[in-house]
Amino acid sequence: MGQALYRKYRSKSLDEVVGQEHVTKTLQNAIKSGKISHAYLFTGPKGVGKTSIARILAHEVNQLPYEDTTTHLDIIEIDAASNRRIDEIRDLRDKIHISPTSAKYKVYIIDEVHMLTKEAFNALLKTLEEPPAHVIFILATTEAHKLPETIVSRTQRYAFKPISQDSAVLHLKSIAKSEGLKVDDDALALIAEHGDGSMRDSISLLDQAASNQKHVSLDDVRRMLGIVPEEAVKSLIETLENGSPGELLNTVKALRDQGYQAASVAKQLGQALRDQLLNHTNAIPSKTVTELLRQLLLVPPSSNPERMLEIVLLEVAITNQTSSEDTVRSPEPAIKPVPEPKRENLKPKAEEKLAEPENNVTVKSQADQGKMVAFNLSKWPEILETLKTQHSTLYSVLRMCDPVMDGDTLVLSFHFSFHQKQMKDTKNQEKLLAVIRTICLPPASINCITDTTIKAPKASKPPKKPNDSIDAISNIFGGAEVLES
Repeated sequence: MGQALYRKYRSKSLDEVVGQEHVTKTLQNAIKSGKISHAYLFTGPKGVGKTSIARILAHEVNQLPYEDTTTHLDIIEIDAASNRRIDEIRDLRDKIHISPTSAKYKVYIIDEVHMLTKEAFNALLKTLEEPPAHVIFILATTEAHKLPETIVSRTQRYAFKPISQDSAVLHLKSIAKSEGLKVDDDALALIAEHGDGSMRDSISLLDQAASNQKHVSLDDVRRMLGIVPEEAVKSLIETLENGSPGELLNTVKALRDQGYQAASVAKQLGQALRDQLLNHTNAIPSKTVTELLRQLLLVPPSSNPERMLEIVLLEVAITNQTSSEDTVRSPEPAIKPVPEPKRENLKPKAEEKLAEPENNVTVKSQADQGKMVAFNLSKWPEILETLKTQHSTLYSVLRMCDPVMDGDTLVLSFHFSFHQKQMKDTKNQEKLLAVIRTICLPPASINCITDTTIKAPKASKPPKKPNDSIDAISNIFGGAEVLES
């Protein structure tokens, strides 16, 4: 079994540590001057080098060579998550008075020290107050706010920062070169971005991406990470701005059916909305976007991320729909309108004829002709309305297209290739043709294309029914009896 890259390329000296120069330089100067503290506290996010630097420091102060695979009797590592009780700390306190076996200092590295119990902290505090001269404590934690102030005040604290993306990319490129891997620059940038400031996580992602290939492209990394296509995120925002709650649920379902996780959708949607807010291109009110960004952060840690995402987005869609209806609702007129003439005075004259249809295609009904009428684009709204009741997901896709006739072919142009790919699916086209046949003769063929120059028509918003919000929520939780207040 091969060694994981993050272990293979773990830093062996302070000079090799990436992105923590403010810590390594201070420690190097302290070692050179002989000003060694009896207790250090390393705080910061995961995977940024806290444990590595603790091990390097333990060896440096004892002038011992450091290899990740070797252990030393005078360098003791304790995982506080597994040894958090007072009994373990009392045992430590009893043994620290024993002199080192061969080194100058006996060094105790306590990882995730915030996991200790209150009683264990009290026992450790007594040890930190009066430690033997040959003992050094190095405490490491990702949650410094959980440490008692009495512990923190008795240590030298070093705050580690997340690894910058530029630093991570340079280090990943160096590792790839050493491993004989060809990794595209944009792929490295995406790996570093999703490493989220953790060098260990970034290296692990590189290891995963290169597990079965020597050339890693941007698309390879996207597939590995399950990243939602940018056009699909834009489509989701478009539906969030203009669509109904039902259409929004259908769009989210389409993403889920294609294998995209709710946590990833929430993260990318949040990033896109944040960029719009910063660039002042957001169509949704800024206050609503700010609240939505806050709610999207709750999706990944939720016990049911899929349902949480739906609820968060539904709140915005329902609010938008309500605001739109309030805006278009006519205000009460200040002047009393003139009453309309009575209906009987408005009867048409016998000689007046009804307007003839402008379209020259046969539009007589089946009852009149005994056969179906030919397909015509004037039937498209009726087709959409029928789809809305029979295939709501398909309706949500087709309402975003621009239909035109090219001879006997119905050409459906989509702004987003995400929608175009859905309509190229044979099953979806069969559903569309089945609906068309109930209304008129179908076209000879259907062609689905992507045209980014078109703008998808905004959905018209029908008057709100009293139970619109209830219907939307019922789509999530299923039908239920509604009690009137």
